[in-house]
Amino acid sequence: MKKNIFLLTLFITLVSCNQPQKVDLIVINSNTYTVNDQFKKVAAFAIKDGKFIAVGTSKEIQEKYQSKNTIDAKNQTIVPGLIDAHCHFYGMGLQQQKVDLSGTKSYDEVLDKIVSFQKEKRATFITGRGWDQNDWEIKKFPTKDKLDKLFPTIPVAVGRVDGHALLLNQAALDLSGITKDTKVSGGEIILKNGKLTGVLIDAAMDFVRFPKPSKQEAIQALLEAQKISFSYGLTTVDDAGINKKTIEIIDSLQQVGSLKMRIYAMVSGDKQAAIAYYINKGIYKTDRLNVRSFKVYGDGALGSRGAAMRKPYSDRENHFGAFIYTPERYQEIAKQIAASNFQMNTHAIGDSSNTWILKTYNEVLKGKKNRRWRIEHAQIIAPDDFEYFQNIIPSVQPTHATSDMYWATDRIGKERMKGAYAYKDLLNKYGKIALGTDFPVEQVNPFLTFYAATIRKDINNYPENGFQMENALTREETLKGMTIWAAYANFEEKEKGSIEVGKFADFVILNQDIMKVEGNKIPNSKVVSTFLNGEKVYELH
Repeated sequence: MKKNIFLLTLFITLVSCNQPQKVDLIVINSNTYTVNDQFKKVAAFAIKDGKFIAVGTSKEIQEKYQSKNTIDAKNQTIVPGLIDAHCHFYGMGLQQQKVDLSGTKSYDEVLDKIVSFQKEKRATFITGRGWDQNDWEIKKFPTKDKLDKLFPTIPVAVGRVDGHALLLNQAALDLSGITKDTKVSGGEIILKNGKLTGVLIDAAMDFVRFPKPSKQEAIQALLEAQKISFSYGLTTVDDAGINKKTIEIIDSLQQVGSLKMRIYAMVSGDKQAAIAYYINKGIYKTDRLNVRSFKVYGDGALGSRGAAMRKPYSDRENHFGAFIYTPERYQEIAKQIAASNFQMNTHAIGDSSNTWILKTYNEVLKGKKNRRWRIEHAQIIAPDDFEYFQNIIPSVQPTHATSDMYWATDRIGKERMKGAYAYKDLLNKYGKIALGTDFPVEQVNPFLTFYAATIRKDINNYPENGFQMENALTREETLKGMTIWAAYANFEEKEKGSIEVGKFADFVILNQDIMKVEGNKIPNSKVVSTFLNGEKVYELH
């Protein structure tokens, strides 16, 4: 009798051991780039409780696991959830509620768009963004004269594409108390014949009294940004420079499940009180929100000649651009952050700004390991400054190269261009590079990032042989920069950035294999589905 019971127990145990484990989702017959250390490809994986629990062949996964939800990928390409290492997620959401001036080819087209917007919206203060005088036939900053005639009483303040210059009409200038005698440090109020043109550069924009968005407008902006981002396969965004109020709204929306997007929040470091508050509070981390860094502005942008240069601009006599703060202030900020566990991420475009910030980092980080401080943009680097990147993460946006290539040489000359948009050189120094878009400065589309990094052309196949191809990245390097290396830059490489057991089940199904398709077809890539925690959050219709 006892023998029979023993045999029955053994039989049940053996049978149960052979029963496939129940999981939430199985994906089979895929062309999956795991982006693990070996950059291995697999055909299948299983997901349970929002994480990958197994990867392997379709046969292996189907034998070991079962699920009510199985996706036959039919050899479609799958990559880890994409990470935008530098963007303005909240700002892009707000922009959906404003006049969009991107792609305008003349100042008159800008004015036409503003007029059309106002007819529909009837705003009491017109705001927007996206104009770029470098895309116009007359490549000069506009003046406010025509705006004043069209809108004599309604304030208008519209930003340049890079967010480092504003055009205001007289009503907005008056509302903000700005005159030709207003003093500014770290920026410029552009005058012509002693009169205001309406153009403000960098720190001068701080004087503008914009209407503040309501809480409901902020919520709407975040949800709209999420919808757009998911459609491009983004599952994590690094929002570069947001304030305490916005971070708290993000956290509350994530807690109730309305906002699913993972956000690496860089706290705006423009106010001493904000730095002190978060350092005192300490790092705040959930599965969807990570607050452990500060975004600081080192200088302005190249397109508006606000980037701080060692020598004068080639196309403007005796003009060097400007730091946003005094050099001493950057040292104070860096020392304060270095004494905490927070990361410092500094916007640096001009070679002078990069030099000073890199030297400051090097000085305050002596003896400190694994701090992963970042230079955001790292756009123009002097030859002797590349060495600093052995210990500093370069965080770059490849579409800046293909957007600026038409006029950048005119700005800074051929010699300085040798160290500009030098992504391969930066990668070779640090060993990793984080890639983003800087949207809404550039388009959200990460496949344009992939194209710009690898092919280094615009979508019209210009230039024929690519732009400064010695600094092109390989496709493998680029995918890593958009996934695992971006995760590393966020201290999150153990939980995301690759399709590996134990990591969040964030992945994207694509309509074509971006690792093998002809280069000129990369921009045609589309997201079929986006999954976050194993949950489908976007599907192409």
